[in-house]
Amino acid sequence: MIIVGMTITEKILAAHAGIERVRSGELINAKVDVVLSNDITGPVAINEFNKLGAKKVFDKSKVVMIPDHFSPAKDIKSAEQCKAIRDFAREQELTHYYEVGQMGIEHCLLPELGIVAPGDLVIGADSHTCTYGALGAFATGVGSTDVAAAMATGEVWLRVPETIKVVLKGKPTQPWVVGKDVILALIGKIGVDGARYQALEFVGEGLEHLSMDSRFSMANMAIEAGAKNGIMAFDEKTRDYVKGRVNKPFVFYHSDPDAHYANEIEMDLSQLKPQVAFPHLPSNTRNIDQVGTVLIDQVVIGSCTNGRLEDMRIAAQVLKGKKVHPYLRLIVIPGTQAIYQQCINEGIVDIIIEAGGVFSTPTCGPCLGGYMGILAKGEKALATTNRNFVGRMGDPESEVYLSNPAVAAASAIKGKICSPEEVMEND
Repeated sequence: MIIVGMTITEKILAAHAGIERVRSGELINAKVDVVLSNDITGPVAINEFNKLGAKKVFDKSKVVMIPDHFSPAKDIKSAEQCKAIRDFAREQELTHYYEVGQMGIEHCLLPELGIVAPGDLVIGADSHTCTYGALGAFATGVGSTDVAAAMATGEVWLRVPETIKVVLKGKPTQPWVVGKDVILALIGKIGVDGARYQALEFVGEGLEHLSMDSRFSMANMAIEAGAKNGIMAFDEKTRDYVKGRVNKPFVFYHSDPDAHYANEIEMDLSQLKPQVAFPHLPSNTRNIDQVGTVLIDQVVIGSCTNGRLEDMRIAAQVLKGKKVHPYLRLIVIPGTQAIYQQCINEGIVDIIIEAGGVFSTPTCGPCLGGYMGILAKGEKALATTNRNFVGRMGDPESEVYLSNPAVAAASAIKGKICSPEEVMEND
């Protein structure tokens, strides 16, 4: 029998299953490093945890609960959901529960606080848990029942995914291109089921030209291609990011040269332009110069995809000294309180407000049609969020378009989807 090497994903899963090697398609039980839920999925997981007859979580430092989707509570029902996870966190004495004043959007907050480390196995009752692959962790979304079982046992049942190698070549040469454009272009190329239950492993010299914030955006949206996880090898940028944040031992992995891949996709970043995903799929992408005239009513800059400091800085760079279109709503939502505070210190909040936008406390809010930006029938929004399904942000007859923060900010000024270059010509 010929023994070939393993991918990063396979190495992490093998290590956590306590076996020498795994292969795609195998079923394993693996120990988890982080079990995550929020104010929507947490109450369901808690109910299932109680049905199991469990009394204590397996490790109070590894079970994380974040009230971020409808928090600060938008109504009585959301208040009850937040109370459910708050009460559970207090009862179980969880190390990682963060109330409104300390919390952030979960997939921005956990990396920022160093809760997730390279080489970790992370599961969360939220599909965008795959964000942490940017750190070189295996991270994936699961159901609330799986989270309940993991909270009790510290283990999860998984099928080892095949891996698709995404080779990034060159560096961005077009203005305003960031990680959001890379992942939108990839999803546009392979479709929303193009990586179904597979790992998307990003490699190549192109990664060197993408910031950690861009990498988080890319891993975050791996699920929009149907992927089980997105992942990137540990490098100097990863090392710089985790330094001073992660205070626990970690292991960084690289794929073996002879690792098996189900497919290989090449992307030339030097040819990439800012992308816009049209309704009603993230795969319905176009280059910014192919958009045409699309009038919009609302712009949202934020979410677990693009609510990080780099995103806020880019938006402010475009908006500085300009005004939001008079019949358009601009809603800017930082990913965490620390990002919010930095935006105050750098004058970003002033720039947003002076331009005519609103700056919010951290929350998922409008991304999932929760609150703070619900669309009426016939309205159109451009957002830096991750999904634009039918009714995602409000009425089923509304429309959501997706873009990077620079395109979103420029479009807020023009009242229509446009390139940042259209509003920066005289700067």
